[in-house]
Amino acid sequence: MSVNIVLHKERKNISHVKKYGTVQSLRYFIEGKRTQETAWCDWDIPIHWGGMSDPFQPIEKTVKASYECLQLFAETKYPFVVSTKGKLIIEPEYIELLEKCHCVVQISMVCSAYDKLELGAPCYEQRLHMAEILSKKVQRVIVRIQPYMPEVFHEVMNNIPKLAKAGVYGVVVEGMKFFKNKKGMVKVGADTCYPLQVLRPQFEAIRAECHKYGMKFYAGENRLRTMGDDMCCCGIDGLEGFQGNDYNICMIINGKNTKPTEKMKQIGTGMCYQSLYQSAGVNKKIKQQSFYGITQEELRNKTDYYKRFFGLKI
Repeated sequence: MSVNIVLHKERKNISHVKKYGTVQSLRYFIEGKRTQETAWCDWDIPIHWGGMSDPFQPIEKTVKASYECLQLFAETKYPFVVSTKGKLIIEPEYIELLEKCHCVVQISMVCSAYDKLELGAPCYEQRLHMAEILSKKVQRVIVRIQPYMPEVFHEVMNNIPKLAKAGVYGVVVEGMKFFKNKKGMVKVGADTCYPLQVLRPQFEAIRAECHKYGMKFYAGENRLRTMGDDMCCCGIDGLEGFQGNDYNICMIINGKNTKPTEKMKQIGTGMCYQSLYQSAGVNKKIKQQSFYGITQEELRNKTDYYKRFFGLKI
């Protein structure tokens, strides 16, 4: 769940932001008040925060939206994963709240070669320092080596011992995705991706190096998800109070024996699928189905698509 912000008409000026309803919406979810899109979930599923915008970018110093969310998380002890590359997260007032939370912190950091691509963001070494501080304050620190490009393989490998020394629990690796077709790349769904024969050997080497230094390896790359130490790539496996959703197409298509909850079988719980269907009147149809029913329908009707998407078919 990302912090909601509203931009004025001058959309290029990020200083013109204001918060609206973020904390109250979060409180509703924590209290179990689900929307149509989340009606299938009746347990304290961990929230993944920061997937759409960084919660600790510089504007947060003024807006304080993320700080207010952390106050609520600290109060309720609701489980969450937060992704960031912002050094604001290690300032004393934020660290003090994080220590009271039930959370996993993910830091996006590929290698120093990316510093020139991420102007304005903390450099790789600064993020490494963040990881060292946070690893002593939160349940786990996960490093997101995303988006990964094969050209930086050797630098990534050389950084694994540094991550282990900083107290990092594990890494999640996912290849760069492109919108436009590129020579030597392959089309997977709507994305242009590196071929598996390019990614697989490098992922295997990174995994071996992580294990050598006592760290976990997770594959954020859908086609290589089974390479990870757990198929949930968030880094929450085995962590008390962090129960994700195992009943999903990725798990099922890979032969995992997962079962839907009773809630998922109830009519009206399938609205989270509405973004996949754009035809007129589809919402009316979806409202008459269950999460379980639509999932099974997707698997029956689009088997080849999902096998390609999750790397089971070239």
